[in-house]
Amino acid sequence: MPQNLTGEPVLATCIEGATDILVAVPSHGLRETLTLIKDSLGPNVRICWATKGFELSTGKLPHQVAEEVLGAERAMAVLSGPTFAKEVGMGLPTALTIAANDEDFANDLARGLSCQNFRAYTSTDMIGVEIGGAIKNVLAIAAGLSDGLGFGANTRIALITRGLVEMTRLGLALGAKRDTFMGLAGMGDLVLTCTDDLSRNRRMGLALAKGMTIEAAQEEIQQVVEGVLAAKAVREVARKLHVDMPICEEIYGILYAAVPPRDAVTSLMSRAITSE
Repeated sequence: MPQNLTGEPVLATCIEGATDILVAVPSHGLRETLTLIKDSLGPNVRICWATKGFELSTGKLPHQVAEEVLGAERAMAVLSGPTFAKEVGMGLPTALTIAANDEDFANDLARGLSCQNFRAYTSTDMIGVEIGGAIKNVLAIAAGLSDGLGFGANTRIALITRGLVEMTRLGLALGAKRDTFMGLAGMGDLVLTCTDDLSRNRRMGLALAKGMTIEAAQEEIQQVVEGVLAAKAVREVARKLHVDMPICEEIYGILYAAVPPRDAVTSLMSRAITSE
């Protein structure tokens, strides 16, 4: 950690006098965190989060949770993209996306966070950026399972490519912009998470392929594996909107209905032939 960074145990003291606040908590802790700081926020304080995933209990995206807790009139932003914290900490060149409901806030954040080895791009598509961050974790579990079972590079790229289609389908159904999914927060984050072993979700898939339980794999990884919870939330949202997401559906079955991974592959490969 940098020498000038210190921990503050009292949340109210931590945010006192702040004009911009960055929240970095798992999706299941976002509502609670925002609720805790709500009464300490002035009307002009702006909020950004690095949270990825749907709220499990409601199926809502982070910006919807933030609007419910803090009000839709507040300046808000989401920070997402292909970023492993370890590599950012090492100062390796990295790029990401900041989507906001306020153009000035997006630009201020992008300028404030960017440096020689860290570059931020701005967007107005909060929905698309959040969808990309949520679904890529589920697909990374699929990629880890595939590689762990020895299915090879052909299978992996098929999962990534068709997974991107599923991500885009759900995003469009929720009001996102198609182009967002071809950018850093869509395809970029998806490819990174599916192909590198720094990804905790990919490592979950690899562990499951070895026959480990979710609990044992979680203990081994020692980090929150968002894709496990996201698989349930994504399935519920997709079914509610009647969006076809077969890969995500099979991952849900593996995680929550004891479907053997090889049976899931057979099910996907035997689907009716359709156009791309």
